[in-house]
Amino acid sequence: MSKITRLLATLFVVSIAGCSNVSPPAATPALPARTNAGVASTIATKRVIYYYQTQYSNGIYVSLAPIWHTLDPNTGKPYVTDVLIAAFHLGYDSNNAPYIHLNDNVPGDPMFDVMWPQVAKLQSAGITARMMLGGAAAGSYAVLFAHWSTFYPILKQTLAQYHLNGIDLDVEEHVSLADAEKLIDRLHRDFGNGFIITLAPVASALFGGANLSGFDYMQLYDSPAGAHISWFNAQCYSGFGSLGSTATYDRIVNFGYPPDKVVAGMLANPADGSGFVAIDTARSTVRQLVASYPTFGGVAAWEYFNALPGGPAKPAKWSAVMGRAMGL
Repeated sequence: MSKITRLLATLFVVSIAGCSNVSPPAATPALPARTNAGVASTIATKRVIYYYQTQYSNGIYVSLAPIWHTLDPNTGKPYVTDVLIAAFHLGYDSNNAPYIHLNDNVPGDPMFDVMWPQVAKLQSAGITARMMLGGAAAGSYAVLFAHWSTFYPILKQTLAQYHLNGIDLDVEEHVSLADAEKLIDRLHRDFGNGFIITLAPVASALFGGANLSGFDYMQLYDSPAGAHISWFNAQCYSGFGSLGSTATYDRIVNFGYPPDKVVAGMLANPADGSGFVAIDTARSTVRQLVASYPTFGGVAAWEYFNALPGGPAKPAKWSAVMGRAMGL
């Protein structure tokens, strides 16, 4: 569907609907078999997403258990729909050996022996668990495409080994459109329709503004590979957008992206970056967006461990606040 056609369709819908060194915790049992529970969030809207990068805070493991204990009383299920495990990186070590790291460690490091079974428990509760690749530490995509035959098999094997439901491509370095298409097509071919592929551009990249990725997102979305993109997790902060009002999201939709394909990402704590919007303000904006766009794509928080209003003691409280704001 062309940009213009999508824009007209969207307007019609609106018109009719109104890294530290720490001691690891004790090991836990091996991972259970992969579950595809939660894959329905590829088509559902009003998603509630956490980025989970800080696995340890002040040397203490940040448990995911509050997520499956924070339930929507209307459904008896967690408010959270997706957890994005961040940040995975590709590169060569000092011995010129290729690696994939979760932050500064290999994913199989004993420090993650508690995390991976907890991730599996999230999946059993219907929550998708996915890899976030890239982010602010640039270089993973450069090495991936420069040494494809070395690094793509490592990436593929890691996704399979840890039973991940998908991948979030946070491209904050120059990547060509052809390479972006190549990666998305290959992931789709290798993992199939149930595998969730999302991208995490800065919000302005979705309306023709500042862009950290090198390629044009609308061209990617309009390409054959665009059919395999589940949605975009737009970074509405750090000067690239804001949830202080509906303006950023409105610009993205008006540029031609359907609301169900756009999740509004926010900082969950001012300590996590620039452009924090108070939770009460963000909640008000989300309510307005749901009223304007019945198929609103949902919200994402960077990041889980200190998310307000609960903070480190109750990081899952943000999911309840935003879930209720969306009428869940």
